[in-house]
Amino acid sequence: MRVISVRKLRECWQDHRDVEVALKSWHAEAKSAEWNTPDDVKQRYPSADILPGNRVVFNIKGNHYRLVVKVHYNTGIVYIRFVGTHAEYDNINAEII
Repeated sequence: MRVISVRKLRECWQDHRDVEVALKSWHAEAKSAEWNTPDDVKQRYPSADILPGNRVVFNIKGNHYRLVVKVHYNTGIVYIRFVGTHAEYDNINAEII
C-alpha cells in the first residue's frame, strides 16, 4: 500500500516519543500490505474498527493511541486522516475526519 501523509505520523511521535516505534512498525507493515478489502485489514488487525466510507481505526500501542485512515482499496492508497492519543480521538468524528 502507498501511505499518504507520513508527516502526520512523524508529528505525532515528535510530540509523544513513546509511540514512535509503534507508528513506525505500523507504517512498515502498511507499506508492505496488500489490502483489497476491509476483510484483508481485519485478518492482520482483528481489533481494527471498520467504519463507513472505507475508514479504518487502528489501536496503537496498547490502545493508548488511535490511528484513523481512509483506504482506497482499488488504488492501494492509504490516507492518514488522524493520529493521536485515545483522549484526542474521543474529540473527533472518525467517520468524517
